[in-house]
Amino acid sequence: MTRAGLPPGGGHPDRRGDAGRPSGGGHPDRRGDAGTPTGGHPDRRGDAGNPTDGGLPDLEYAAYARERLAAMPPPADPEAFALAYHLLQLAYLLVTDLETGIHRPRGWTLPGFRLMFKLWLLGPTQPVRLAELSAMSRSAVTNAVNTLERDGLVERRAVAGDGRAVVVALTGKGERAVREAYAEQARREGQWFAPLGEGEREQLTGLLTRILRARPADVP
Repeated sequence: MTRAGLPPGGGHPDRRGDAGRPSGGGHPDRRGDAGTPTGGHPDRRGDAGNPTDGGLPDLEYAAYARERLAAMPPPADPEAFALAYHLLQLAYLLVTDLETGIHRPRGWTLPGFRLMFKLWLLGPTQPVRLAELSAMSRSAVTNAVNTLERDGLVERRAVAGDGRAVVVALTGKGERAVREAYAEQARREGQWFAPLGEGEREQLTGLLTRILRARPADVP
């Protein structure tokens, strides 16, 4: 489901640099564009050394970094690193894929779509509530709403009995746009998560929910 809960569009890491393949010297398993090892260490293909990973640079880097961290004293934690790395990498790739393939062609960002999706499910909602649900600042929500309103997708409405309160609601055009975009996004999400069975999806969702529920106290 705007740059609203997931990382903002743009600024996604170059998977051939820090978040992908080591670009500096000294790392054993560096590969050229064709995936040919240029160093003297064995071919690492994913965390389990599985050749079916196809030599993907991001997975090779993760395996290499995990191995290096395993040889370091605390607080180095190779398992926490591997979990965080793969979650972030998946999030970056998924956000980029959905935004560039589905939402940018429609003239909005993934965060903008997520705001409209919430309005579709919740109905008219106050901006402060949208900010809470989207992990966005109020100013970011205001900017997103301004853009969507300019394009005729949402509108601000006064709250009866409270002259200062305002809610944001989808217009007819906005609702049609959300329905259409969501149908396309749902199909794409199905492709991303196809490797998991239904039970595995539920299990992964439960684990991620547990992490989110127990987030550090200073995280909103």
